[in-house]
Amino acid sequence: MNEITLYSVISLGSIGTLAAVILYFVAQKFKVIEDPRIDLVEEKLPGANCGGCGLAGCRALAEAIVKAESLDGFSCPPGGNAAMQDIAKVLGLVAQESDPMIAVVRCNGSRENSPPKVKYEGAMTCQFAHSLFSGEGGCPFGCLGYGDCVVACAFDAMYMDEKTGLPVILDDKCVACGACVKACPRNIIEMRKKGKKDRRIFVSCINKEKGGPAKKNCAVACIGCGKCVKECKFDAIVLENNLAYIDFNKCTLCRKCVIVCPTNAIHELNFPPRKVKTEEGTPAEA
Repeated sequence: MNEITLYSVISLGSIGTLAAVILYFVAQKFKVIEDPRIDLVEEKLPGANCGGCGLAGCRALAEAIVKAESLDGFSCPPGGNAAMQDIAKVLGLVAQESDPMIAVVRCNGSRENSPPKVKYEGAMTCQFAHSLFSGEGGCPFGCLGYGDCVVACAFDAMYMDEKTGLPVILDDKCVACGACVKACPRNIIEMRKKGKKDRRIFVSCINKEKGGPAKKNCAVACIGCGKCVKECKFDAIVLENNLAYIDFNKCTLCRKCVIVCPTNAIHELNFPPRKVKTEEGTPAEA
C-alpha cells in the first residue's frame, strides 16, 4: 500500500468516525421519547386507517387520545363502542356510549323517477360531471350515478344499482367512516343514526328548487308542501329552502309523515308491512 492510499484510507476513516459521532449526539439531542401507551391504544383499533375519526389513521388517533388524556370528542366508526371501551380500559378512562351511525343516500332520482333527458359523454366521475352539467335527468341536486362514492368505500359496503343508476348501501357492511360522504360532490349522502332495529325515516331528496321545477325533473322530489311538518307532533321536521328535513335525534319513527307526503319523497326503511283495512274492515298487510 503506497503512501497516498494510506492517507486516503485514514482521512476517509476519520471523516466517517467524526460524522458518526456528530450524528449520534444530534440524534440524542433531538430524539423523541414516545409514550408506550400509544402502541397499546393502536392495538385496540381496527387498523382500517379509513379516516372516519377525522385523523390521518389509527396511529394518529391513538397519539391524539393519549395526548388528550381523555376520550371526549374521539370516536372510531369501524371499531364502534367496543373499540372505545377497550381503549378506555387500557388508559383507565371513561368512554361515552354513542349511537351507531350509517350512511344514507338521500336521493331517489332513479332512471324511472328522473328519466334521462340528455346523454353524457365524458369522464365517468361524479366530480368531473358535476362541474359540467345538472345531470342526465335535469336535477341539479340529484345523484349523477357515476359511482365516486362506491370507489371511495374501502369496506365494499356500496354498489351501483344498474337498474336505478343509484348507489346502494349494504347495512351490514357500512362502518360509517364517512368516505362516501366526502366523495359525493352533491352531498346527497348523509350520516344518520342506524335507529332501533335498524329502522330509519328520512326525506330522500335534497332538491331546493320550488315544487314545479323539482317535480318536472323528478317524480318523487320534495315539493316543499309542508304537509309532513304539520303532521309531525314532535317538531322533528323542518322546512327550509323548499325542502323538508327530518331530524333523526327528534324523530320517534311513528311514520305518520310518510303517509301524508304527496310525492313519496319520505322513505321508511326496515319497517314491517303496514296493516290496512279491507272493505270488510279486517286488517290486511299492505
